[in-house]
Amino acid sequence: MTRVTADEDLSASPAGPREPGDWTKAGKSMATVAFLAAGFFAIALVVGLAHYRTVRAELAAEVREHVRTPVSVTHPQSGSSQLSITFPANIQAYTEATIYARTNGYIKRWLVDIGGHVQRGQLLAEIETPELDRQLQQAEAAQAQAQANLDLARSTAARYQDLVKLDGVSKQDTDQAVSALHAGEASLKVAIANVNQLRDLQSFEKVTAPFTGTITARYIDIGSLVAAGTNTTLFHLADTSTLRVYANVPEGVSKDVILGVPVDVEGSSAPGKKLRGQVVRTAGAIEPVSRTLLTEIRVPNPDYELVPGEFGEVTFHLHSSRPALVIPASSLLFRAQGTQVALVQGNGTVHLQSIQLGRDLGSTVEVVSGLASTDSVIESPSDAITEGALVSVVQPKGQ
Repeated sequence: MTRVTADEDLSASPAGPREPGDWTKAGKSMATVAFLAAGFFAIALVVGLAHYRTVRAELAAEVREHVRTPVSVTHPQSGSSQLSITFPANIQAYTEATIYARTNGYIKRWLVDIGGHVQRGQLLAEIETPELDRQLQQAEAAQAQAQANLDLARSTAARYQDLVKLDGVSKQDTDQAVSALHAGEASLKVAIANVNQLRDLQSFEKVTAPFTGTITARYIDIGSLVAAGTNTTLFHLADTSTLRVYANVPEGVSKDVILGVPVDVEGSSAPGKKLRGQVVRTAGAIEPVSRTLLTEIRVPNPDYELVPGEFGEVTFHLHSSRPALVIPASSLLFRAQGTQVALVQGNGTVHLQSIQLGRDLGSTVEVVSGLASTDSVIESPSDAITEGALVSVVQPKGQ
């Protein structure tokens, strides 16, 4: 039996012995396969992540679409150049006066009571003044005495002037006579002035109306003691056929309140009854505390339907010199940045727009700047609304 050694067996193998380069090639092939597998896995991972992100973004967008806040919007409207606006007002008599006594005495009689309509110069009351009457009699007597002394001095001076030409009297005596004449003339003037003064005071015994009007108060009765001056009030007289009405107009509309603007006045005593008047003057300056313009209106009141002192309302019929856009007052937002409105942009997001207001028209307000007529303004925005919030516009019912 023939024995074969290991070397002979390897050399006798059909493939023959493997060289070291064969093992290196096999390793490279395996590394290539692993690298390609890793690249394929990385590409698959990137594609998967991108698809995940896309799907997530689509889902988030879909969720956002479903959570949009529904809002109703309005578009700013062009304001009318004609405007009627109402303010509270104070109604006063066109002319009124408190009548005092101008002389001392007692009330002899009074002829007109409260509510009485009187004409200018009409007798209202009489005052009895016995002391003044005696003083007048004394002054008239002093005037007569001064007149007599003057007549004597005049004749004496005339005689002395004739005698001095004949050297019958001295020049000095003549000068004294002429001086006595001048003194007598002055004394007579003083006496006449005193009499006229007392007669004027005596004329005040008859209290008359200084103008046509209505007696709104009477403070005296028969026998009342009165004294000259402002300590004793007799009557209060007011002319109510025409009224002065005062209203404080806000600064925003003060430019449109000019002379001649028509005004309707309504008093609390006659609700629904309006009298037509017009603006006759303004203060010409804005009151710094209230930011208003004091305006006076003249209102004819021939039937005495309105009374002084009552609360009233005035409606100004204005012609606006600055046409502006009008939006609902409920659209306003008052923030630290100032007055704003919430606008809906084309992509359904909110933009907070700062605006400048004009006149307050009650349920609506004028916007001077900051808006365009094409803007979509949210009608009643939430106080918590923010810039960039997502909303969806809904149509009001019935539209």
